[in-house]
Amino acid sequence: MIGYFDCQSGASGDMILGAIIDAGLPLEQLQQSIDLLDIGAHLRHERVMRCGISSSRIEVEIDGQPIQEAEEHHLSAETISGTPHSHPHEHSHSDSDHHHDHIRVSSLLEQIDRSGLADEIKQAATEIYQRLATAEASVHGAHVDTVGLHEVGSADALVDIVGAVAGLKALGVTRIFSSALHCGSGTVRCAHGRYPVPVPGVVALCQGVPMVQTDVPAELLTPTGAAILTTISEGYGRACPPLTLQGNGYGAGRRDLEGRPNVLRLRLGVAVESTRDDDCVLIDANLDDMNPEIFSFLFERLFETGARDVFVTPILMKKGRPGHLLSVLCDPVDVEPLTLIVLSETTTLGVRTHGVTRQILPRTWETVATPFGDVRVKVTSVNGRNRGAPEYEDCARLAKEQGIPILSVYTAATAAHFAKQPTS
Repeated sequence: MIGYFDCQSGASGDMILGAIIDAGLPLEQLQQSIDLLDIGAHLRHERVMRCGISSSRIEVEIDGQPIQEAEEHHLSAETISGTPHSHPHEHSHSDSDHHHDHIRVSSLLEQIDRSGLADEIKQAATEIYQRLATAEASVHGAHVDTVGLHEVGSADALVDIVGAVAGLKALGVTRIFSSALHCGSGTVRCAHGRYPVPVPGVVALCQGVPMVQTDVPAELLTPTGAAILTTISEGYGRACPPLTLQGNGYGAGRRDLEGRPNVLRLRLGVAVESTRDDDCVLIDANLDDMNPEIFSFLFERLFETGARDVFVTPILMKKGRPGHLLSVLCDPVDVEPLTLIVLSETTTLGVRTHGVTRQILPRTWETVATPFGDVRVKVTSVNGRNRGAPEYEDCARLAKEQGIPILSVYTAATAAHFAKQPTS
């Protein structure tokens, strides 16, 4: 099952939980997972309207007390020296509010580990919380092991994170995609002044993630929401991946927004065997005076820095000089570092960039057993016909280890893959 989050009005932890419940997961089933944390947390659900959209609003209560807006999420951090730092979500606390009730990140992770949750849920929740803590530490100039989080807000974030992971698993979702993450504008007040939106914690979490800043004068994307989505999403796009829709849900934000429904939509479905569009950038450079031996080193550096593909085409340049056209395909966020590598590692004096759209077939990985060892095979299908390509690195490794031709391994892996396919 594929899940796709529409984040046109941002995202927060409680909006994610609301979307999961609205998509069909019984509240009682989600509450059972939360109870395994043993922190006295209770989920309260109500149906609300947001600009004409009926949606699910989830509020978290700790020991019978609802989490207030100013207490949401982790709120504050302190370094090992004990000096408190405010978090951008401190809308109304005074300085005196931040000198008590702090919990170390390590204690929260131990709490997850001690719970009765399934190992898969523990692992995913721990990864999200570690990214959240790392972002918080970078904002406050502290080491992640010394960051302390506000006790009440940390419990709320813990519920949001564990609830999101457990809820999506209970719905049968195995792959997550998201739209670009939308954030608001303006500033938010904290104990030490005002921070611009998006707040520093969100900025730290969204490195390399497409973001859209709207003119909505509100904080649409919270650190907890950003931490969850940027950890579990395997891709971002303007459109939902091709799927056969099987369900959807709307999670409501805390307040109404003017001109747009303050909801997070979750779409659920089964992948359709089809291509999907992928927006990329192509970096081009003409080379006619470079030693071709450099290409091997250049390719390695470009791939290490995030290039999707790198190739060279022979060309005929002015005055009849033979040359090479270097082409680097990459994500938009990687254009600057890859351009710098081309300019510094080649003899070119400039590059050209232009946007391109790739159409991509869906692909998965499977491992097949051969007489020489296990080999990974990349699998895709088009028009109902399945095809697989053995992974070169696996074939090369086995060939070297056993002193056999690589084609022998490649042929065996291909045969093993097709032997697993159902016959018509």
